Amino acid sequence: MAPAITLAAETELSAANTGFMLICSALVMLMTPGLAFFYGGMVRVKSTLNMLMMSFISLGIVTILWVLYGFSMAFGTDSGSIIGWSSDYVGFTGIGTADLWDGYTIPIYVFAVFQLMFAIITPALISGALADRVKFTAWALFVALWATVVYFPVAHWVWGSGGWAFELGVIDFAGGTAVHINAGAAALGVILVIGKRIGFKKDPMRPHSLPLVMLGAALLWFGWFGFNAGSWLGNDDGVGALMFVNTQIATAAAMLAWLIYEKLRHGAFTTLGAASGAVAGLVAITPAGGAVDPLGAIAVGAIAGLLCAMAVGLKYKFGYDDSLDVVGVHLVGGVVGSLLIGFFASGKGQSEVQGLFYGGGLDQFWKQCAGVFAVLAYSLVASAVLAFLLDKTIGMRVSEDDEVAGIDQAEHAETAYDFSGAGGGASRTVTAPAPVAEAASKKVDA
Repeated sequence: MAPAITLAAETELSAANTGFMLICSALVMLMTPGLAFFYGGMVRVKSTLNMLMMSFISLGIVTILWVLYGFSMAFGTDSGSIIGWSSDYVGFTGIGTADLWDGYTIPIYVFAVFQLMFAIITPALISGALADRVKFTAWALFVALWATVVYFPVAHWVWGSGGWAFELGVIDFAGGTAVHINAGAAALGVILVIGKRIGFKKDPMRPHSLPLVMLGAALLWFGWFGFNAGSWLGNDDGVGALMFVNTQIATAAAMLAWLIYEKLRHGAFTTLGAASGAVAGLVAITPAGGAVDPLGAIAVGAIAGLLCAMAVGLKYKFGYDDSLDVVGVHLVGGVVGSLLIGFFASGKGQSEVQGLFYGGGLDQFWKQCAGVFAVLAYSLVASAVLAFLLDKTIGMRVSEDDEVAGIDQAEHAETAYDFSGAGGGASRTVTAPAPVAEAASKKVDA
């Protein structure tokens, strides 16, 4: 995220930057439905709608919380380097249409809605780890509590003026710590509390629609340009353009690295591997793209693609049921991308900070470690506690019968696909009148 700056009092609204940021906000919003399709294709048929809804409900819940108090907690006046608060931001009551954001050339409303889209997708990312087994009511309540207790404070740490990670100099251009490590650690915390799916390691749990997965990955890749390039809040100095280019480069490198690993390890190039590799690259370049040059972006993407491909199998080794590899892709990818800044920062992008390979030593690396592991630990513990409290009160999991029969029917009273007429059932068969049938018979005989 662009650093908070104070410009001269005569700073004026830029129509170009404002329009650019509104477009970027819409692109980031598109990522949440894209994520829903990505996750929805990866689950079994009986869980498709539930997976879609676990993402879509975040659009509703987090939007309202953001307006009421979330924006104030994340970007209000700092208090103790831990949390923000500004009464003018509560309910957006004190924001004027002409008020500019913190010396930038875009309105506060534009910055607020752009950041809202980040707040929406972050809890939605967690849902992929919990597929097939969580009550929808419990999930909705978890989203509200988690956004309040975890996301809003962490966003302030990393991006808010006065936040401890921001002041320390931790680099997170667009969300490696605040979004991906935060969500990945939360996913791990929750699944350690709620346990495994019935049949984990025994029953086949293959994706039911790989075309849907690829569609979701494509929408994520497309929307991610707004997610990353927009985080500079304009492009007057070309840093946003650098981030845009690096996003494409790292994603391509990660996809290729994942596919090469997959071919060597498992003997095939899979569509699921291509989609997962692309997402791993997007995750890893998110914190680093403004600090590295294009060659550095290739390195970040390739390393992340390889390590994430290796990490997704850890759930079978250690026995935690991360349904759709949120830990393996988002947590690992976020950690990799954030820490590699300490090695590949070129000093020619968002700041003059240089990594080890560019003559800067390990100073930035240790700062990155502080940000990474503080967010990881806080999110892991806080998320596990929230899940434990919900499980002991209203219950987090559906019944065994509902899980086996299908969570879509149990929680939503719907199914994703109607197969009743597939192939032409009896209800669609029409018997031809006798004269027509007789004429047709004679024609065939002739």
